[in-house]
Amino acid sequence: MQTTAVLSRDPAAPFSVETVDLDEPRDNEILVRIVAAGICHTDLVNRVLGKPDRPVLLGHEGAGVVESVGAAVTSVAPGDHVVLTFRHCGACPNCAAGRPAYCRNSTALNHFGRRPDRSARVTVAGLPVRDGFFGQSSFAGYALATADNTVVVDPAADLAVAASFGCGFQTGAGAVLNALRPESGAWLAIYGAGAVGSAALLAARTVPGVRTIVVETAAARRKLAQELGADEVLDPAEIDTGAAIGEITGGGATHALDTTGSPKVLAGAFAALGTGATVVVVGLGGGVPEIDVRDLVLSGKTVRGCLEGDAEPSTFIPHLLDLHTRGLLPVDRLVTRFPYTEIETALAEQHAGSVIKPVLIW
Repeated sequence: MQTTAVLSRDPAAPFSVETVDLDEPRDNEILVRIVAAGICHTDLVNRVLGKPDRPVLLGHEGAGVVESVGAAVTSVAPGDHVVLTFRHCGACPNCAAGRPAYCRNSTALNHFGRRPDRSARVTVAGLPVRDGFFGQSSFAGYALATADNTVVVDPAADLAVAASFGCGFQTGAGAVLNALRPESGAWLAIYGAGAVGSAALLAARTVPGVRTIVVETAAARRKLAQELGADEVLDPAEIDTGAAIGEITGGGATHALDTTGSPKVLAGAFAALGTGATVVVVGLGGGVPEIDVRDLVLSGKTVRGCLEGDAEPSTFIPHLLDLHTRGLLPVDRLVTRFPYTEIETALAEQHAGSVIKPVLIW
């Protein structure tokens, strides 16, 4: 079948809207009519893998309606409303332990994973497209997924809001609710108030008695963080945030989340922790943070990574959507919708800081 897709042929050039050919679903595949797809920084990073003769089809926060399923698929049916998320094998020790984000086969399944027989799912002008990103490549009117990364959701859910639970919102909310697990009386410092950090802030607000500090350079995002319920907002360009956090909390944050991927920010977050406190890192940056080993040992602090919010998506995504439906997790405040043909406008407004989470609508 033919559908419209947003392709990247050159990371230095604009995305292009093109007609592509999509294969019919194999026995283990699910054909989804995409309604919405969030744009994530991870999509932009992976544009570099394209070539003029083999463009990249990205998108890993898709949501839509199941059109048809292969003969071996039993967990979803045509007409189901679904959110697409990351793939996992379901059989390795980490998957068996309920940690699918750390699946030992994750790279092969998610990083433009191909069919076992190497046949093309998507072609353009007869040439194969680099697709299979997070097992979906959902920057298109239709996408092929599999049962392990397809989560059935309430048909009443707004799919434009639900889409980003597939990655960004799941990552931020899960880092708080699954990894950090703050309790009443905790002080949570969040570094970066983009989509992931803002989702983390909203998740923290669902836990009674947790107080939050948001550290963010952009004035518009600090203002939004205040509107979303942050107890304190700090501009790291204006003040010594470590000293300010120590004074606000009376000794240091009990929990912290770094969404920036910056070694310097992580080192500052670590230094601003109180005794026995933990900082969770979700940003995929590079470099080595300067962490005082004596402080690490004598203060009993912890630094740990967290991928996809330590989530089990089949249960966590419906849980988050339920919180949203009940008005406890207003992530719709973070979403701005754009027709898929306006992806360049969406990216420009996100880069300018006027948009937190751009979502493409088909």
